Amino acid sequence: MKWTKVQHPLHSVDGTGNWECPDFFPVLLHGTNGLDASYNKKNIKHVLKVSLDVTRFEYYTVGKYDTKKDRYIPDKTSIDGWKGLRLDYGNYYASKSFYDPSKNRRIMWGWANESDTVNDDVKKGWAGIQTIPRKLWLDPSGKQLVQWPVDELETLREQKIQLSNRKLNKGDKIEVKGITPAQADVEVTFSFSSLDKAEPFDPNWANLYAQDVCAIKGSTEQGGLGPFGLLTLASQNLEEYTPVFFRVFKGQDKYKVMCSDATRSTLKNDKTMYKPSFAGYVDVDLTNKTLSLRSLIDHSVVESFGAGGKTCITSRVYPTLAINDNAHLFVFNNGTETIKIKSLNAWTMGKPKMNWSFGHSSY
Repeated sequence: MKWTKVQHPLHSVDGTGNWECPDFFPVLLHGTNGLDASYNKKNIKHVLKVSLDVTRFEYYTVGKYDTKKDRYIPDKTSIDGWKGLRLDYGNYYASKSFYDPSKNRRIMWGWANESDTVNDDVKKGWAGIQTIPRKLWLDPSGKQLVQWPVDELETLREQKIQLSNRKLNKGDKIEVKGITPAQADVEVTFSFSSLDKAEPFDPNWANLYAQDVCAIKGSTEQGGLGPFGLLTLASQNLEEYTPVFFRVFKGQDKYKVMCSDATRSTLKNDKTMYKPSFAGYVDVDLTNKTLSLRSLIDHSVVESFGAGGKTCITSRVYPTLAINDNAHLFVFNNGTETIKIKSLNAWTMGKPKMNWSFGHSSY
Protein backbone atom coordinates (compact mmCIF):
# COMPACT_ATOMS: atom_id res chain seq x y z
CA MET A 1 0.00 0.00 0.00
CA LYS A 2 1.13 3.54 -0.68
CA TRP A 3 0.04 6.06 1.95
CA THR A 4 -0.21 9.82 1.45
CA LYS A 5 -0.45 12.01 4.52
CA VAL A 6 -3.33 14.49 4.30
CA GLN A 7 -3.01 18.12 5.31
CA HIS A 8 -5.74 17.97 7.95
CA PRO A 9 -6.99 15.38 10.44
CA LEU A 10 -10.22 13.51 9.83
CA HIS A 11 -11.37 14.87 13.18
CA SER A 12 -9.84 16.44 16.27
CA VAL A 13 -10.93 17.71 19.69
CA ASP A 14 -8.93 19.97 21.99
CA GLY A 15 -8.31 19.08 25.61
CA THR A 16 -8.95 15.34 25.39
CA GLY A 17 -5.39 14.06 25.80
CA ASN A 18 -3.77 11.21 23.92
CA TRP A 19 -6.01 9.17 21.61
CA GLU A 20 -5.50 5.42 21.33
CA CYS A 21 -7.13 2.66 19.29
CA PRO A 22 -9.36 4.82 17.07
CA ASP A 23 -12.10 3.02 15.16
CA PHE A 24 -14.15 4.60 12.35
CA PHE A 25 -17.00 2.73 10.68
CA PRO A 26 -20.43 3.17 9.07
CA VAL A 27 -23.73 2.07 10.61
CA LEU A 28 -27.18 1.69 9.10
CA LEU A 29 -29.87 4.15 10.16
CA HIS A 30 -32.31 1.25 10.49
CA GLY A 31 -31.77 -2.40 11.32
CA THR A 32 -29.05 -4.39 13.06
CA ASN A 33 -26.96 -5.47 10.08
CA GLY A 34 -23.36 -4.37 9.90
CA LEU A 35 -21.56 -2.61 7.07
CA ASP A 36 -18.11 -2.90 5.56
CA ALA A 37 -15.86 0.04 6.48
CA SER A 38 -15.72 1.20 2.87
CA TYR A 39 -19.52 1.46 2.57
CA ASN A 40 -20.53 5.07 2.03
CA LYS A 41 -24.03 5.53 0.66
CA LYS A 42 -27.34 7.01 1.78
CA ASN A 43 -29.24 5.98 4.90
CA ILE A 44 -26.12 5.56 7.02
CA LYS A 45 -24.22 7.37 9.72
CA HIS A 46 -20.65 6.99 10.89
CA VAL A 47 -19.21 6.28 14.31
CA LEU A 48 -15.82 7.45 15.57
CA LYS A 49 -14.59 5.63 18.67
CA VAL A 50 -11.44 6.57 20.57
CA SER A 51 -9.73 5.25 23.70
CA LEU A 52 -8.75 8.26 25.80
CA ASP A 53 -5.54 7.59 27.68
CA VAL A 54 -6.20 10.14 30.44
CA THR A 55 -9.42 8.53 31.68
CA ARG A 56 -8.83 4.97 30.36
CA PHE A 57 -12.37 4.82 28.98
CA GLU A 58 -13.80 4.34 25.48
CA TYR A 59 -15.77 7.24 23.99
CA TYR A 60 -17.66 7.55 20.73
CA THR A 61 -19.74 9.96 18.71
CA VAL A 62 -22.29 9.41 15.96
CA GLY A 63 -22.14 11.69 12.95
CA LYS A 64 -21.60 12.15 9.23
CA TYR A 65 -18.58 11.60 6.99
CA ASP A 66 -18.04 14.20 4.27
CA THR A 67 -16.12 12.21 1.64
CA LYS A 68 -15.36 15.25 -0.50
CA LYS A 69 -13.71 17.17 2.35
CA ASP A 70 -12.55 13.99 4.08
CA ARG A 71 -14.01 15.24 7.37
CA TYR A 72 -16.03 13.60 10.10
CA ILE A 73 -18.69 15.81 11.72
CA PRO A 74 -20.35 14.56 14.93
CA ASP A 75 -24.08 15.14 15.29
CA LYS A 76 -25.09 18.00 17.57
CA THR A 77 -26.65 15.43 19.90
CA SER A 78 -23.26 13.68 20.34
CA ILE A 79 -21.07 15.16 23.07
CA ASP A 80 -17.48 15.02 21.86
CA GLY A 81 -15.19 14.48 24.84
CA TRP A 82 -15.05 13.16 28.39
CA LYS A 83 -18.76 13.80 29.02
CA GLY A 84 -19.72 11.87 25.90
CA LEU A 85 -21.09 8.39 25.33
CA ARG A 86 -18.97 5.38 26.27
CA LEU A 87 -18.94 1.96 24.68
CA ASP A 88 -18.71 0.50 28.16
CA TYR A 89 -18.84 2.30 31.50
CA GLY A 90 -16.54 -0.15 33.26
CA ASN A 91 -13.18 -1.85 32.93
CA TYR A 92 -13.14 -1.92 29.13
CA TYR A 93 -10.51 -0.38 26.85
CA ALA A 94 -8.58 -0.56 23.57
CA SER A 95 -11.46 -2.05 21.60
CA LYS A 96 -11.51 -2.68 17.87
CA SER A 97 -14.35 -3.66 15.56
CA PHE A 98 -14.50 -5.61 12.31
CA TYR A 99 -17.14 -6.45 9.74
CA ASP A 100 -18.18 -10.11 9.60
CA PRO A 101 -19.43 -10.80 6.06
CA SER A 102 -20.50 -14.36 6.90
CA LYS A 103 -23.31 -13.09 9.14
CA ASN A 104 -23.50 -9.50 7.92
CA ARG A 105 -22.70 -7.91 11.28
CA ARG A 106 -20.18 -5.62 12.94
CA ILE A 107 -18.39 -7.13 15.93
CA MET A 108 -16.50 -5.30 18.66
CA TRP A 109 -13.70 -6.83 20.74
CA GLY A 110 -12.62 -5.11 23.96
CA TRP A 111 -9.88 -5.51 26.54
CA ALA A 112 -10.45 -5.80 30.28
CA ASN A 113 -7.23 -5.12 32.13
CA GLU A 114 -6.57 -6.22 35.68
CA SER A 115 -7.94 -4.47 38.75
CA ASP A 116 -5.77 -6.59 41.02
CA THR A 117 -2.31 -5.70 42.31
CA VAL A 118 0.82 -5.70 40.19
CA ASN A 119 2.35 -8.32 42.49
CA ASP A 120 -0.58 -10.65 41.75
CA ASP A 121 -0.11 -10.05 38.01
CA VAL A 122 3.53 -11.07 38.32
CA LYS A 123 2.57 -14.23 40.21
CA LYS A 124 0.03 -15.16 37.52
CA GLY A 125 2.52 -14.48 34.76
CA TRP A 126 -0.04 -12.63 32.64
CA ALA A 127 -2.38 -9.63 32.82
CA GLY A 128 -5.47 -8.56 30.89
CA ILE A 129 -8.09 -10.52 28.95
CA GLN A 130 -10.36 -10.04 25.96
CA THR A 131 -14.06 -9.59 26.69
CA ILE A 132 -16.91 -11.43 24.98
CA PRO A 133 -17.26 -10.24 21.35
CA ARG A 134 -20.31 -8.03 20.85
CA LYS A 135 -22.48 -7.33 17.86
CA LEU A 136 -23.21 -3.61 17.57
CA TRP A 137 -25.63 -1.44 15.63
CA LEU A 138 -27.30 1.98 15.76
CA ASP A 139 -30.25 2.46 18.08
CA PRO A 140 -33.49 3.50 16.27
CA SER A 141 -33.15 6.95 17.88
CA GLY A 142 -29.97 7.43 15.84
CA LYS A 143 -28.22 8.84 18.93
CA GLN A 144 -26.31 5.87 20.33
CA LEU A 145 -25.03 2.37 19.69
CA VAL A 146 -26.56 -0.86 20.98
CA GLN A 147 -24.33 -3.80 21.89
CA TRP A 148 -25.15 -7.45 22.51
CA PRO A 149 -23.06 -10.61 23.01
CA VAL A 150 -22.67 -12.56 19.76
CA ASP A 151 -25.17 -15.38 19.26
CA GLU A 152 -22.42 -18.02 19.28
CA LEU A 153 -22.12 -17.54 23.03
CA GLU A 154 -25.46 -19.31 23.45
CA THR A 155 -23.87 -22.60 22.35
CA LEU A 156 -22.05 -22.67 25.71
CA ARG A 157 -25.29 -22.64 27.71
CA GLU A 158 -25.85 -25.77 29.79
CA GLN A 159 -28.10 -26.18 32.85
CA LYS A 160 -31.00 -23.73 32.74
CA ILE A 161 -33.33 -22.42 35.43
CA GLN A 162 -36.30 -20.07 35.10
CA LEU A 163 -38.19 -17.75 37.43
CA SER A 164 -41.25 -15.66 36.61
CA ASN A 165 -43.80 -13.41 38.32
CA ARG A 166 -41.88 -13.31 41.60
CA LYS A 167 -42.38 -10.22 43.76
CA LEU A 168 -39.52 -8.43 45.45
CA ASN A 169 -40.63 -6.19 48.30
CA LYS A 170 -38.28 -3.76 50.02
CA GLY A 171 -35.29 -5.64 51.41
CA ASP A 172 -36.09 -8.92 49.65
CA LYS A 173 -33.50 -11.09 47.95
CA ILE A 174 -34.06 -14.40 46.16
CA GLU A 175 -31.23 -16.82 45.51
CA VAL A 176 -30.97 -18.20 41.99
CA LYS A 177 -30.19 -21.90 42.44
CA GLY A 178 -29.62 -24.76 40.03
CA ILE A 179 -26.78 -23.21 38.03
CA THR A 180 -23.08 -22.49 38.58
CA PRO A 181 -23.06 -18.78 39.57
CA ALA A 182 -19.31 -18.42 39.05
CA GLN A 183 -19.72 -19.09 35.31
CA ALA A 184 -23.21 -18.09 34.19
CA ASP A 185 -25.37 -16.19 31.72
CA VAL A 186 -28.34 -14.44 33.31
CA GLU A 187 -31.17 -12.61 31.54
CA VAL A 188 -33.81 -10.92 33.68
CA THR A 189 -36.67 -8.51 32.99
CA PHE A 190 -37.95 -6.45 35.91
CA SER A 191 -41.33 -4.73 36.02
CA PHE A 192 -42.98 -2.29 38.41
CA SER A 193 -46.45 -0.78 38.70
CA SER A 194 -45.59 2.89 39.10
CA LEU A 195 -42.87 5.52 38.65
CA ASP A 196 -44.30 7.67 41.44
CA LYS A 197 -41.75 6.57 44.05
CA ALA A 198 -38.72 7.39 41.92
CA GLU A 199 -36.39 9.72 43.82
CA PRO A 200 -35.84 13.31 42.70
CA PHE A 201 -32.52 13.79 40.93
CA ASP A 202 -30.42 16.12 43.09
CA PRO A 203 -29.52 19.26 41.08
CA ASN A 204 -26.10 19.18 42.77
CA TRP A 205 -25.35 16.03 40.77
CA ALA A 206 -25.87 17.71 37.40
CA ASN A 207 -22.13 17.96 36.70
CA LEU A 208 -21.26 14.56 38.14
CA TYR A 209 -20.66 11.41 36.15
CA ALA A 210 -23.08 8.54 36.68
CA GLN A 211 -20.40 6.57 38.54
CA ASP A 212 -20.14 9.41 41.08
CA VAL A 213 -23.89 9.22 41.65
CA CYS A 214 -23.62 5.45 42.02
CA ALA A 215 -20.88 5.89 44.62
CA ILE A 216 -23.15 8.24 46.59
CA LYS A 217 -26.29 6.10 46.22
CA GLY A 218 -25.09 2.50 46.29
CA SER A 219 -26.91 -0.81 46.27
CA THR A 220 -27.59 -0.90 50.02
CA GLU A 221 -29.00 2.60 50.46
CA GLN A 222 -32.78 2.45 50.35
CA GLY A 223 -34.37 4.26 47.45
CA GLY A 224 -37.80 4.65 45.94
CA LEU A 225 -37.70 2.87 42.58
CA GLY A 226 -34.56 0.87 43.16
CA PRO A 227 -31.89 -0.09 43.75
CA PHE A 228 -32.90 -3.47 42.30
CA GLY A 229 -30.92 -6.00 40.28
CA LEU A 230 -28.46 -8.86 40.74
CA LEU A 231 -25.91 -9.67 43.43
CA THR A 232 -23.27 -11.52 41.42
CA LEU A 233 -20.24 -13.47 42.70
CA ALA A 234 -21.71 -13.30 46.20
CA SER A 235 -20.62 -15.27 49.26
CA GLN A 236 -23.37 -17.07 51.18
CA ASN A 237 -23.57 -14.42 53.91
CA LEU A 238 -22.79 -11.49 51.59
CA GLU A 239 -19.38 -10.71 52.97
CA GLU A 240 -18.48 -10.34 49.29
CA TYR A 241 -20.65 -9.50 46.29
CA THR A 242 -20.67 -7.44 43.11
CA PRO A 243 -24.10 -5.86 42.61
CA VAL A 244 -25.37 -4.91 39.15
CA PHE A 245 -28.49 -2.81 39.52
CA PHE A 246 -30.78 0.00 38.46
CA ARG A 247 -31.91 3.08 40.39
CA VAL A 248 -34.48 5.36 38.76
CA PHE A 249 -34.51 9.09 39.45
CA LYS A 250 -37.04 11.74 38.55
CA GLY A 251 -35.53 14.64 36.69
CA GLN A 252 -35.77 16.81 33.65
CA ASP A 253 -33.99 14.09 31.69
CA LYS A 254 -35.68 11.18 33.53
CA TYR A 255 -32.42 9.69 34.77
CA LYS A 256 -32.07 5.93 35.00
CA VAL A 257 -28.76 4.87 36.52
CA MET A 258 -27.24 1.43 35.98
CA CYS A 259 -24.41 0.50 38.37
CA SER A 260 -21.86 -2.28 38.76
CA ASP A 261 -20.29 -1.70 42.15
CA ALA A 262 -16.98 -3.45 42.93
CA THR A 263 -16.44 -1.82 46.33
CA ARG A 264 -17.69 -4.93 48.20
CA SER A 265 -16.44 -7.47 45.69
CA THR A 266 -13.59 -8.86 47.79
CA LEU A 267 -12.29 -9.15 51.32
CA LYS A 268 -8.78 -8.48 50.08
CA ASN A 269 -7.57 -5.45 51.97
CA ASP A 270 -4.86 -4.29 49.58
CA LYS A 271 -5.26 -0.54 49.06
CA THR A 272 -3.73 -0.72 45.59
CA MET A 273 -6.66 -2.78 44.25
CA TYR A 274 -9.05 -0.97 41.92
CA LYS A 275 -12.60 -1.37 43.26
CA PRO A 276 -14.73 1.44 41.78
CA SER A 277 -18.45 2.05 41.49
CA PHE A 278 -18.93 1.89 37.72
CA ALA A 279 -22.13 3.35 36.30
CA GLY A 280 -23.81 4.84 33.24
CA TYR A 281 -27.13 6.53 32.52
CA VAL A 282 -29.65 4.40 30.63
CA ASP A 283 -31.58 6.19 27.88
CA VAL A 284 -34.78 4.15 27.77
CA ASP A 285 -38.51 4.87 27.70
CA LEU A 286 -40.15 3.50 30.86
CA THR A 287 -43.71 3.81 29.59
CA ASN A 288 -44.12 0.03 29.74
CA LYS A 289 -42.58 0.05 33.25
CA THR A 290 -39.95 -2.61 32.55
CA LEU A 291 -36.16 -2.74 32.61
CA SER A 292 -34.02 -5.62 31.37
CA LEU A 293 -30.56 -6.75 32.40
CA ARG A 294 -28.20 -9.41 31.08
CA SER A 295 -25.04 -10.32 32.97
CA LEU A 296 -22.27 -12.66 31.83
CA ILE A 297 -20.37 -13.90 34.88
CA ASP A 298 -16.98 -15.59 34.48
CA HIS A 299 -15.07 -15.88 37.79
CA SER A 300 -13.32 -12.49 37.74
CA VAL A 301 -15.44 -10.80 35.08
CA VAL A 302 -19.00 -9.48 35.14
CA GLU A 303 -20.14 -8.06 31.78
CA SER A 304 -23.59 -6.49 31.99
CA PHE A 305 -25.96 -5.18 29.32
CA GLY A 306 -28.82 -2.93 30.43
CA ALA A 307 -32.03 -2.22 28.52
CA GLY A 308 -31.21 -4.59 25.67
CA GLY A 309 -27.63 -3.37 25.34
CA LYS A 310 -28.04 0.41 25.53
CA THR A 311 -25.74 0.68 28.54
CA CYS A 312 -22.88 -1.78 29.12
CA ILE A 313 -20.60 -2.18 32.15
CA THR A 314 -17.67 -4.57 32.60
CA SER A 315 -16.14 -5.18 36.03
CA ARG A 316 -13.00 -7.12 37.01
CA VAL A 317 -13.35 -8.47 40.56
CA TYR A 318 -11.35 -10.87 42.73
CA PRO A 319 -13.45 -12.47 45.48
CA THR A 320 -11.78 -14.60 48.14
CA LEU A 321 -14.89 -16.45 49.38
CA ALA A 322 -17.28 -16.33 46.40
CA ILE A 323 -15.18 -18.49 44.12
CA ASN A 324 -16.00 -21.65 42.13
CA ASP A 325 -18.70 -23.69 43.94
CA ASN A 326 -18.86 -21.17 46.79
CA ALA A 327 -20.19 -18.38 44.58
CA HIS A 328 -23.88 -17.46 44.82
CA LEU A 329 -26.29 -15.36 42.79
CA PHE A 330 -29.22 -13.34 44.18
CA VAL A 331 -31.93 -11.06 42.81
CA PHE A 332 -32.62 -8.16 45.17
CA ASN A 333 -34.67 -5.02 45.76
CA ASN A 334 -33.74 -2.28 48.23
CA GLY A 335 -36.36 0.21 47.09
CA THR A 336 -39.77 0.97 48.59
CA GLU A 337 -41.54 0.28 45.28
CA THR A 338 -42.30 -3.43 44.86
CA ILE A 339 -40.44 -4.93 41.93
CA LYS A 340 -41.55 -8.00 40.02
CA ILE A 341 -39.24 -10.48 38.36
CA LYS A 342 -41.26 -10.66 35.17
CA SER A 343 -38.94 -13.32 33.77
CA LEU A 344 -35.52 -14.68 34.60
CA ASN A 345 -33.54 -17.19 32.56
CA ALA A 346 -30.13 -18.31 33.78
CA TRP A 347 -27.67 -20.86 32.46
CA THR A 348 -24.46 -22.47 33.61
CA MET A 349 -21.86 -21.70 30.95
CA GLY A 350 -19.55 -24.38 29.62
CA LYS A 351 -15.98 -23.88 28.51
CA PRO A 352 -15.44 -22.67 24.94
CA LYS A 353 -14.16 -25.11 22.35
CA MET A 354 -11.06 -23.63 20.76
CA ASN A 355 -9.60 -24.75 17.46
CA TRP A 356 -5.98 -23.78 16.93
CA SER A 357 -4.06 -24.50 13.77
CA PHE A 358 -0.26 -24.66 13.62
CA GLY A 359 1.17 -25.48 10.20
CA HIS A 360 -0.49 -28.73 9.15
CA SER A 361 -1.62 -29.70 12.66
CA SER A 362 -4.81 -28.79 14.46
CA TYR A 363 -5.39 -28.88 18.20
